[in-house]
Formats: sequence, C-alpha cells, structure tokens
Amino acid sequence: MGKAFDAIVIGAGVIGAATALALARQGRSVLGVDKLPAAGYGSTSGSCAIIRPYYSTADGSAIAYESHFYWNDWEAFLGAPDERGLARYVDCGCMVLKTPGNQELAPVKRTMDEIGCPYEDLDAAQAIAKLPMIVLDSFFPPKRPDDPAFGETNPTPLSGAVFFPTGGYVTDPQLSAHNLQRAAEANGAVFRFNVAVTEIRQAAGRVAGITLDGGEQIDAPVVINVAGPHSFKINRMAGVEEGMKIKTRALRHEVCHVPAPKGVAYEGEGCVFSDSDIGAYIRPETGNHILIGSEDPACDEKQWVDPDDFDREFSEQWRVQVLRYGQRIPTLGVPEHAKGLVELYDVTDDWIPIYDKSDLPGFYMAVGSSGNQFKNAPISGEMMATLVDACESGHDHDNDPVRFTLKHIGREVSLGFYSRNREINPNSSFSVLG
Repeated sequence: MGKAFDAIVIGAGVIGAATALALARQGRSVLGVDKLPAAGYGSTSGSCAIIRPYYSTADGSAIAYESHFYWNDWEAFLGAPDERGLARYVDCGCMVLKTPGNQELAPVKRTMDEIGCPYEDLDAAQAIAKLPMIVLDSFFPPKRPDDPAFGETNPTPLSGAVFFPTGGYVTDPQLSAHNLQRAAEANGAVFRFNVAVTEIRQAAGRVAGITLDGGEQIDAPVVINVAGPHSFKINRMAGVEEGMKIKTRALRHEVCHVPAPKGVAYEGEGCVFSDSDIGAYIRPETGNHILIGSEDPACDEKQWVDPDDFDREFSEQWRVQVLRYGQRIPTLGVPEHAKGLVELYDVTDDWIPIYDKSDLPGFYMAVGSSGNQFKNAPISGEMMATLVDACESGHDHDNDPVRFTLKHIGREVSLGFYSRNREINPNSSFSVLG
C-alpha cells in the first residue's frame, strides 16, 4: 500500500494548479504531480495569457467573460499570499477587426448581447483612433511571404472593429500558476515536482492511483489528467483514449516578440488586437514590445509533434508572422534576431477543450486546452471539482450533464458542452480562437 490521497492531479500548469485548489477547497486531500521542476513551467509559461470574452460559441464566450472577474480580483480569489508576489492582470481591453470572413463580427455581437458582455462597435475612423499605428487595408486571405500576391490589398478596406473593455492579459503566466499552487497548499494540497507518471493503476474496475518513475505507488480513488500537451499520452496510459470521440494531440507554435514602432508607446497605450484578415493577433509585451501570435490560417502548415521530442528553435514561421503583421503595421520593423517563444498547444479535434469524466470510473480529464484556455483556468478548476463531486456521488453525467453556475454573470452552463463524446462542434473557429 502506497501513500494515499483523495485525489491526484497530473499536471501543475495553470489549469492543473487551479483544479488542485478547487478540490482542496472541497475538503479533499489532494496531490499535484508534475514532471517539470515548478508549477506552470511547461506550456503555461509559454502562454500569451490573453483574457478575452469572444469565442465562437455562447457557452465558451460566457465562461471566458466570467473569467475576467476572477483575474480582475485575483488576490481575493486566491485568498492566500505568495512570497513571489501576485500575477498582474493588465485590463487594457481587446479589439477585433470586422472582416467579411468573420461576418463583420455580427455573430459575436449577438453572443455578447446574449451573455450581457459589453462592447463598443467602432467604425474605421474610431478603430484607427484606438490604434493609430494600424492601417485598415484588407489583405484577405492570409498568405505567406513567398506568395506573389502577399501584401497586395483588396479593393474594399475593412470597415472597423469591435472593442471589448473586459479583457487584456496577464504579464507573468508562470507566476499565476505558482499563485494557484500556494493557494492550494494553503488549503492542504501537496505538490511534487520532477516526477513522471509511468502508470495509471486500476483495481476493481476503477482507477486506484498512479505509479511514478522509480516505482513509487500513490493511491487515490480520483485521478485527473491535466497534463497539457502530454494529455494524450496519459489517456493512453489509462486506456481511455479509444473510447473518446474527441481526442487531443500536441501542436507546435511560435510566438514573436518585436519592438513597437518608433514613437509608439504600445505597452502603456495598446490593447490586445485580433486580426483574422491576416490571421494573427498581438498584445503589448514588457519593454514596449509587441507579442505576435498566429490565428492558424489555412496557408500555414500545422506542426503536430511528440511533446517529448520537438524542435524548440525558431523556424521560418517566425519571420512569416512578423512580415504578415507588417502589412497591418507598416512601420513595424523586422528584427535581425528572432526573439519570443516556441511552445505547444494541447489541441482537440474541434479546438474546444474536454472537461469530463472518462470510461474508467474515477479518471477525469481537463485536456485539449488548445492554447486558448489560460483565461478560464480558475473556472476550469471549479468546473472539474463540481464534476468530480457529482460523479463520485453517483450522478450519471454522460446521460444527464452536470450544470455549473457562473456566479459573476448569473448564467448556467452545461458541462456536457465539453464532453469527450460530443460531436465535433461546427461553430468552432478550428483555431486558437476556440
């Protein structure tokens, strides 16, 4: 008989740490384990950490809007100190260009009206006034620089944008995971780092615990897979992947850090800015830099990788993304040396996460975060704890999905939306936008 806990959380990224906190607040004894040396040390540390309310579905948007209120009062949510200080949420707002491809954001505005999320509808002049460094020429569809038509403009410029005041970004995503770890520990949780899970043990038809490298066995009637890009490997270890309609895999991504154009105080005056016309997004970065990420346009080949063996060096994609954004910001320079991040997304078939039980009783999953769930981490943890509590009490979640109340916006959502057995959601953007 090994050591025993009420629940084991595999993965101590921002969602794993939030799940450990929520379970500990239920009064459970919780162990968080991670193969890396610290909380949030993996894909969380490479997150763009953007907080935004707009997704392609109403439930996704409602949860994302709700997340703003958690980050905006982060200290109160945590309820515990951290010797490293607390992560800072820069509530600068988010602007999204209206394009023919996103139907001038009419569906998004309808969703915002449905969930009660505020927004400002901007015409072209108002959009330029909000971000004077941009032009509103249309370059759609997104292209690569070796395309002869790259940089050519369409006859009709873009009509404007929508600005969402309840959004922004977190300056230090790794620190936010550490904050959650400390809050979980204040509620009795225990964390172990630099340990890899080698077996999901079973007994009497349900999960029984884990085995670590080195052979140590730890018992628990509940095990939750929050292993990020490694989630599919943990699911295979548990023998549950084949029984899932929706699966996950690891996608390599590059994020560029470049200086803001001369004379532009983007760090202090800019906002998160999403541009489906060229298939990219930006946000302010420390040192008056601009962070440039991809919105996964069709012209860019997706790099599905083994999370234990992938290239962490920048590729030609870095230059592609910078040049692509140079269309929108004509004064943006292309630095001689590439700076930024190379990390992984944990992607489902429809880019919507799985927050669910599995076919193995006691084994749960918070996986497929797709690079777009950082913002939802505090709520994701609470949803997982609610799900575990219901299922372990005998609730049949597969046939009667558990409901979860978003306490700040007063809306109830069905956790069946995130089922492993759902049909692929045709309303998804099938990109990092979710």
